[in-house]
Amino acid sequence: MSRINGDAVPSGGGQAEFRSEAAETSRGLSASQVLHFTPRQIKRLVAKLEAPFEPSLISWRVTNTIRVGGRLRGQVLPYADQRAYSDRLNQLFTPAGWTRKYTVHTSANFERGEDEKLVSKVFVTCDLTVWGMGSHSATGEEWTDNENAGTAAEAQAFKRACSCFGLGRYLYSLGRVWVDLDERKRPIATPMLTGWATPQGWKIGLRPEGMPANGKARHRGAAMSATDGNGVSTHAIPHELVGRIEAMAERLGRTLYRGLLKSVARAWKPGDIHDEATLKRVLAHMESAERGRQRLAVAVDQVGRERLIEIVRSHALSSLDQIDSLEVLHKIVVELESEAQCQKQS
Repeated sequence: MSRINGDAVPSGGGQAEFRSEAAETSRGLSASQVLHFTPRQIKRLVAKLEAPFEPSLISWRVTNTIRVGGRLRGQVLPYADQRAYSDRLNQLFTPAGWTRKYTVHTSANFERGEDEKLVSKVFVTCDLTVWGMGSHSATGEEWTDNENAGTAAEAQAFKRACSCFGLGRYLYSLGRVWVDLDERKRPIATPMLTGWATPQGWKIGLRPEGMPANGKARHRGAAMSATDGNGVSTHAIPHELVGRIEAMAERLGRTLYRGLLKSVARAWKPGDIHDEATLKRVLAHMESAERGRQRLAVAVDQVGRERLIEIVRSHALSSLDQIDSLEVLHKIVVELESEAQCQKQS
């Protein structure tokens, strides 16, 4: 079977629910025989366009990367191949029910800020028309030193135009998630979509924050989770908080860092914490510990290193590196500051 505007409509399968009166009405019509949908039909079609893709159609692109304590981590962003978009259009309208047109432009060379290299950009504009619903256009862009610049810009333009009809728009509501990466910068823990980011969750009324469900109450459901190396599911977590906590490891030392994670959250690593309030509490304790270490350093300058060792040993510790709780750190700091105050008065 030849393909028009993308992949041909599959026969049967799990996507059958997306077939509609539009597909039946447009079957056998030429492009010149423009369809006219009623407002009610358009509302139903837009609702089907807005529905999420099956999770199996979602891939993940690594964006920012950091290395914390020897571990490579990166933010991943979900996206769908443009074939998923064309398949949805075919299923709803048939290949004869929509069309697209591309216009390509290339800029003059200019200096790219990140590497100061002279390079041009390719701009691709996609005009997408769905018969009976109207047209939308959008532009994609890519640096020309990318060997796939044209393809990338074309796909970006097409998907952006589709989002004007509601198709794929939900992906913009998904946040980025921090995951562990291998040395080739590939995700070790594979993110999974849940809640409103799945067709099933969407169908029962779950929606991103701020988006009404069928004009009624607003619903929320967890959008993303990730699986560890053993396939065990873990909920998505605020990546900014996780990154800030992980950055405290070097500043506090391994023992105190691990001790606070264990005592406050009963966790081995920040990524194991599934509650934002707990993450904030862990961060607050670690910031308090950091301030305590700064106070300790000032007091040691006044009383001397030898006295520090004596006080540390009085707490059944051989060195500062063995401090694993905020309480012990606080006691040592208070003792040092008291002696420093006495020395000033004498």
